[in-house]
Amino acid sequence: MNNTNMEELYLEAEADIKNNNYAEAFKKYESILYDEPSSAPAHNSLGWLYKTQFDDYAKAENHFLTAMRGDPLYPHPYFHLASLLMDMERFDELNTHLEKCLKVRTIEKSWVYGRYALIEEQKLNFDKAIYFFEKAILSSQNDEKIKDYKQDIERCAMKMGIVKKHEE
Repeated sequence: MNNTNMEELYLEAEADIKNNNYAEAFKKYESILYDEPSSAPAHNSLGWLYKTQFDDYAKAENHFLTAMRGDPLYPHPYFHLASLLMDMERFDELNTHLEKCLKVRTIEKSWVYGRYALIEEQKLNFDKAIYFFEKAILSSQNDEKIKDYKQDIERCAMKMGIVKKHEE
C-alpha cells in the first residue's frame, strides 16, 4: 500500500470513529500497521480504541508509547497517555510524563500546566492547583482556554472553602 492509500485509509478510519463504527475503524488501523508498523497516528488511534471501547489500559498504553517512539513530535499520544495515567491515578508516572511533554515543541505548554493542576486538585492541594492553572493562563494565547482555566481556579477556590468549612 502506498503512502496516499494509507493516508486515505487512516482518514476513513477516523470517519468511522466519528460514526461510532469502531469495528471498521479497528480493522483499518490494523491494516495500516500491517504495512507501516511504526505509524504513530494508527498506533495512537488504536490506543484510543483500546482505552475507550475495551477498557484495556495495558494495550492502550502500549500503543500510545509505540506512537510516541514512532514519531516523537506527534502530539496526540502524549495527551491520551496523560489521560490514561490520570484515570489510573498513576500520578508519579504522570508527573514524569508531563516533564517530558514540556520538552516536546508540538505540545502546548498551557495544556501541560493544566494537567499538573488537575493532579494537584485530585490530591486536594488546591493552592498548588491554582498555581498551575495560573501558569496555564500565562502560557496560553487562546481566550477560550483562558476562560476555562479561570473557571478551574474558581472551582478550586470553592473546594478550598468547603475544606476550610469542614475543618472548623
